[in-house]
Amino acid sequence: MIPRAPFGRTGHDSSRVIFGAAALGSMRQERADELLAVLLEHGVNHIDTAASYGDSELRVGPWMAEHRDRFFLATKTGERRGDDARAELERSLERLQVDHVDLIQLHNLVEPDEWEVAHGPGGAVEALERARDEGLVRFVGVTGHGLRIARMHLRSLERHPFDSVLFPYSFVALEDPAYRADVEELLGVCAERGVAVQTI
Repeated sequence: MIPRAPFGRTGHDSSRVIFGAAALGSMRQERADELLAVLLEHGVNHIDTAASYGDSELRVGPWMAEHRDRFFLATKTGERRGDDARAELERSLERLQVDHVDLIQLHNLVEPDEWEVAHGPGGAVEALERARDEGLVRFVGVTGHGLRIARMHLRSLERHPFDSVLFPYSFVALEDPAYRADVEELLGVCAERGVAVQTI
């Protein structure tokens, strides 16, 4: 079985391998069912999908009726304005066939203008916090790609107490000294504040 570790301050012990469900987006349900069964076999207890991953949420949804208590369920929104983020979250809940997700993440929040909208009045951060208050989500995180994202995550954590971050972590990426320094600083802040760290 795959080992588990605390997922930040959420109280959940996540498998050290999180299932990124993007590949399900173009699969038939029968094939997706076979793949999801492998997760149970090996003790993977954390599924990460997104509204933008094609039919991925639709492939995960039928599994939730029987296995919802076996998985920490995360999805993402690419919307930056509050009303749009709320609407996308509600669509995700319907597609996933659940009344709440454990984690909603602002997807690839790296561009400064989008960052300002998301964090501003009427933005996605505000809307997702309201959704948490209403019980539609338990935790709110932020994700991103590219060599600017660790620095932007630091900026995000200064503005808002996100529960999780996701960013690239590889030998190739860390060969860039500026990115390596940003990652090291980000890891220190996350450890200090109990923010869950996910790497891709």
